[in-house]
Amino acid sequence: MPENRAEAVPTGHTVIQSYLKTLDNSPGVYRMLDPQSRVLYVGKARALRKRVSSYAKPAGHDPRIARMIRETASMMFLTTRTETEALLLEQNLIKQLKPRYNVLLRDDKSFPNILVSAEHPFPQIKKHRGAKKEKGSYFGPFASAGAVNRTLNQLQKAFLLRNCSDATFDSRTRPCLLYQIKRCSAPCVGYISEQDYAASVKDAERFLSGNSTKIQEALAGEMATASEAMEFERAAALRDRIRALTNVQSAQGINPKGVTEADVIALHMEGGQACVQVFFIRANQNWGNRDFYPRVSGAEAPEVLEAFIGQFYGTKDPPRQLLLSHGIENDDLMADALSEKLGRKVEILVPQRGEKMELVAGAARNARESLARKMAETATQSKLLAGLAAAFGLDAPPKRIEVYDNSHIQGSNAVGGLIVAGPDGLMKSQYRKFNIKGTDITPGDDFGMMKEVLTRRFQRLLKEDPDRESEAWPDLLLIDGGAGQISAVAEIMGDLGVDDIPFIGVAKGIDRDAGKEEFHRIGARPFALRHNDPVLYFIQRLRDEAHRFAIGAHRQKRAKAVSATPLDDVPGVGSTRKRALLGHFGSAKAVARAGLSDLKAVDGISDAMAETIYDFFHER
Repeated sequence: MPENRAEAVPTGHTVIQSYLKTLDNSPGVYRMLDPQSRVLYVGKARALRKRVSSYAKPAGHDPRIARMIRETASMMFLTTRTETEALLLEQNLIKQLKPRYNVLLRDDKSFPNILVSAEHPFPQIKKHRGAKKEKGSYFGPFASAGAVNRTLNQLQKAFLLRNCSDATFDSRTRPCLLYQIKRCSAPCVGYISEQDYAASVKDAERFLSGNSTKIQEALAGEMATASEAMEFERAAALRDRIRALTNVQSAQGINPKGVTEADVIALHMEGGQACVQVFFIRANQNWGNRDFYPRVSGAEAPEVLEAFIGQFYGTKDPPRQLLLSHGIENDDLMADALSEKLGRKVEILVPQRGEKMELVAGAARNARESLARKMAETATQSKLLAGLAAAFGLDAPPKRIEVYDNSHIQGSNAVGGLIVAGPDGLMKSQYRKFNIKGTDITPGDDFGMMKEVLTRRFQRLLKEDPDRESEAWPDLLLIDGGAGQISAVAEIMGDLGVDDIPFIGVAKGIDRDAGKEEFHRIGARPFALRHNDPVLYFIQRLRDEAHRFAIGAHRQKRAKAVSATPLDDVPGVGSTRKRALLGHFGSAKAVARAGLSDLKAVDGISDAMAETIYDFFHER
């Protein structure tokens, strides 16, 4: 009898054509799915029927779209009230589903800001990242933490504002080192009045808002007056403040006079890859730039740039203007969506002349140079991965290498670290740390810790992606250790039923010197690579990075343990209430001895919470 065979699922333009009967020209979002119901593409449409009918044609598509149509087995639709809603929904679905044929922004981290707090008589100036929940004035975004730190460093010299926490401020009895090196006016011990400090805060906010020239002119006038009055120490201090402000401006590079608030976004595409360069202009000041490398999937420049903008501002507030290197198809929709998000008008421009065009040209040049460097690094990385495959007899160059290491001090605060590398280099967004939780692990048992880490890692992979369809499955494991560790790993992976992923132990050899590493594999004798082999250097860098990451995670855990107090175990006491209690009583021991009425007197502690805290310590 003939074998029972599952009928092939129909795909292609005829499948798409069948949906036209039930579609109208409402705005909405469509999804194209493959035979396994995996999302291939998410798109928006001003008119769904008109848009979908373009895919139903048997010819006339570029290779990327033609390939996507051939793989389409079904479609899903969702109508929206407006075209703007369709645009927003499309970008949300792309970020959530990460379809294969969509342009995808892979690096979507938040950007830091400078916060001048408003919750204290003597406001603190500090770096802030994340949701803007704290009261105060926010200035940003800055392109990187380094840009913020450099600006803060110079602002402290110029305006002598404190950066210590409120708890530290309230507990000071004498000035700290920052006062000695002339970076703080020591408001904590009354060396400056609240009125004079408020004037310095106002000057700092004016400077960050772009009024730097007026501030410097005022300081120059004060310096001249002090010099005429022979107050040379004060004149020298004012001179140092003027220099600090000048240093902030020079570090910012180009400061456009005619652009108050804008993001300059330029795209360069070459060799199937893309780089988007973003310059942040706020208060007529350049607050740094960042480059991004979206997955373009064969898309053209307008589609790449539109997708980037939609995803980039999904979690960030847009500025008043976007200055683009290329036009986008739905610039009116995008402007409406961003305006709605910001609560004020957002313009999208492609400048053709003047200062704005020069800004875009500068960003485009940076994008071109960044992509050239990236492609050169990728080519070098590809050679290293090919050499790694040849050296260890792998079937193909690995696309994902996972490197594991442990860190502890005599078994305490044990942490396992995982770093990941691939064709684009280190994939830091994929790094993971594992707090060792096993109660049956002997302190210092590296084998036991490795077993817990690998078990947790691969049990999760088996649960979330048993068919190995995602890119989360590694092609190679590198383990810090020799024959013993490799035997233990083989046993662990065998118990998990994952015995087809190659793994290699990296041991330092007899003399434990870098360059004399020995490599261990199951069923093979240990071997070494030439001391000048690029693959050896590559593996050393990976091992050292894993070691650095694991040690860093261990130090964080140890520092947290050192700063832990019994208050951490009180139900309902978080970081804010903990600071309030410690600031009021001075120590956790004093909190434990405090009476109920004393606890109720603490700002931020309700009567019910005071009773909870009192009962916690006295019932014990």
